[in-house]
Amino acid sequence: MVASLVIGIIFLIAGLGLRYWLNRRKFYRRGPMGAEGFSSYESSVFIKFIEKVGKWIAYGLIIFGLLSLWVYSREKKDREIQKLEIQKQN
Repeated sequence: MVASLVIGIIFLIAGLGLRYWLNRRKFYRRGPMGAEGFSSYESSVFIKFIEKVGKWIAYGLIIFGLLSLWVYSREKKDREIQKLEIQKQN
């Protein structure tokens, strides 16, 4: 039960951190006029592809983290219901 909480928090923070890092890189790559500066066409294509893949990985981490937190909350509710049923029987 605690494992799903820890995993959920770790994956959620990792996904949000990855999104922040990618957006920050993109922001600082822009010049005064708003255009992105790359040294060559190949680096432009490669960097944009890697950032797009990284963005999808970050989305996956965030979704997995949220699902793990949801599982934790469901397990906690089920455990509380079981405790109430045991108390009613006694």
